[in-house]
Amino acid sequence: MTDLDSSHIKLPPVFTQRGEATSLPRNEIPEGMLPAETAYQIVHDQAMLDGSSRLNLATFVTTYMDKEAKLLYAQTVDKNMIDKDEYPATAAIEDRCWRMLADLWHVPDAGDTIGTSTIGSSEACMLGGLALKRHWQAARKAAGKSVEKPNLVLSTGVQVCWEKFCNYFEVEPRWVPVTEEHLFLDGYELDKYVDENTIGVVAIMGQTYTGAYEPVKEIAAKLDEIQADTGLDVKIHVDGASGAFIAPFCQPELEWDFRVARVASISTSGHKFGLVYPGVGWIVWRDQERLPESMIFHCAYLGGDMPTLALNFSRPGAQVLLQYYQFLRLGKEGYRAVQQGCLDVAQYLSAAIADMGPFELISKGDTIPVFAWRLKKDHSDNWTLYDLEDRLRMKGWQVPAYPLSDNLSDVTLQRIVVRNGLSHDLATKLLADIKTEVDFLQQLDGPMPHEKRSASFHH
Repeated sequence: MTDLDSSHIKLPPVFTQRGEATSLPRNEIPEGMLPAETAYQIVHDQAMLDGSSRLNLATFVTTYMDKEAKLLYAQTVDKNMIDKDEYPATAAIEDRCWRMLADLWHVPDAGDTIGTSTIGSSEACMLGGLALKRHWQAARKAAGKSVEKPNLVLSTGVQVCWEKFCNYFEVEPRWVPVTEEHLFLDGYELDKYVDENTIGVVAIMGQTYTGAYEPVKEIAAKLDEIQADTGLDVKIHVDGASGAFIAPFCQPELEWDFRVARVASISTSGHKFGLVYPGVGWIVWRDQERLPESMIFHCAYLGGDMPTLALNFSRPGAQVLLQYYQFLRLGKEGYRAVQQGCLDVAQYLSAAIADMGPFELISKGDTIPVFAWRLKKDHSDNWTLYDLEDRLRMKGWQVPAYPLSDNLSDVTLQRIVVRNGLSHDLATKLLADIKTEVDFLQQLDGPMPHEKRSASFHH
């Protein structure tokens, strides 16, 4: 008898066990238990049907971290960020991280500022908008004026979280439309949208559609003119979801942050170009006066006071530690190298796509490493960018096509987000696949059949 004698096998092979060899209920919890390895294999195999995250050129969210970061993640995934009594070291690291960002963004007084981590930049935007609203309400009440009908001025090209903010917190959105001449908020005709009920203006550092920076300094200058004419002192929240981690390292001369006096708060995504896996955002206020005390909850630990503010309660602490890891691991030099590398790949791709013939660039990836293009007006009617999207998806690439917002909804763009992990070599492979599929589509004798596409796009 050998060690491989079947009588000594205690368990059947994994794919012949219950759950693998038979079906399990899809929409109810099973009655019995499964071996851990079987449950793992079922979930693992079903997740294999997802697209490859590394080849997803639609998302801004980080899809690569090094092995030390993964080890740290595995060791700290059980930490709850809200429990500052139980995890005071993690709480102290959170405090250290937002102060590092305040310094990076040129906060005028490091001793008179406040910030926090969030579950993502959407929550950070909600907090920034809510602080603007509370500040406006307090000023109106002090003057004996109505606090009804607050409004927020923003471009129709903003990310969907701002639509949610206005909906959830009952603020009227004053949409500034995008046009061919003004593809983003640039201060043009801003006086038509600002009035005594305006709680603030949102400026985007890295527009979702095209990657463009909205010119914070120009918007502030226009608000200066409005104040001189009307007396209205309107502040800016900078949604720096992507650009707040790009501009300080790669465009340091650009004045968009707290160097602009009207900027009251800045939010960003740690899990985008902060280079951390999903689950962390950040917001910093210029000074403590800009964050109403009514939004702060106080938690004592180790005999001290730790102010907390968030919409979520329990949330991951591991990603905060990963952010600190990246700050230490990369430093300014490393962040500059990573972000510039992404910018270089983005501009390599955009230049090559512009040379292919049927395409016209809308942006070229020289702000954040994101660029978009559209088909030239004289191009064949036999295919669209949606067809190219579908053809590339068959090769594993996710390169989204989508309509612009508002009155430019008849304009279809295609966009690539270059993240850390999309190497020059992979980009060359992508270009080869794009060229192959464009050549195929150009040879069509008639139009491709189309499904109806969504009229909006948000990532």
